[in-house]
Amino acid sequence: MDVNELGPHISRRYNEDLESVRAHVLQMGGLVERQLSLSVAALTEANSELSEQVVHGDHEVNAMEVAIDEECSRILATRSPAASDLRLIVAIIKTITDLERVGDEAEKIGHTSLRLALMERPADRYREIRHLGRLAQQMLHDSLDAFARLDADSALRVCREDRILDEEYEAIQRQCITFMMEDPRLIRRALDVLQVGRSLERVGDHAKNICEYVVYMVHGKDIRHTSLDAVERELREARNR
Repeated sequence: MDVNELGPHISRRYNEDLESVRAHVLQMGGLVERQLSLSVAALTEANSELSEQVVHGDHEVNAMEVAIDEECSRILATRSPAASDLRLIVAIIKTITDLERVGDEAEKIGHTSLRLALMERPADRYREIRHLGRLAQQMLHDSLDAFARLDADSALRVCREDRILDEEYEAIQRQCITFMMEDPRLIRRALDVLQVGRSLERVGDHAKNICEYVVYMVHGKDIRHTSLDAVERELREARNR
């Protein structure tokens, strides 16, 4: 779906308002992507300065959420949007909530990185976490790309990737449990690694949520509690009618 398919409006200012709020969401998304990337780098590089940067940067994400929410409230109050415009505003309000929560997960990783920086790094320099972090960052990036292009097909593909992220997190869980059983001295570090893995798995969940909102914007269909196979089949049948 092309952004112009949101529909022309009599008021040029109304068009500008909708495009402005969309642009601000993507700006917030870019900031959150950066926070997430820095948090993973802080952990794997044992870089306390990066950890501090992530922790102190969370307030900027929160401020952007509040500002966009106020922007959406103003549009709802003054423009009384309907149909696709209303879906857009509703989806944006939900999207910024998920982005703020990704920022929270990045902040958690930043705090954990501060503790782990004081410990000796493992020989593999948290290889599994680096891999999980790349998957989570890619999912988030692709979800924002689908949002920017209002591409429901791409959004559904990202939704499917969440299962891969879950499986990688489960592998980290099993590995950490093995380490703790073999050497009790590693329990503190293993628990911290588990916490980071859980945060990254949650990032994938939030990215999936954003993609579900994209499908809602484009097709007006809530797919949150529907199997992806059923959704894709239904949308394919609708296109063929």
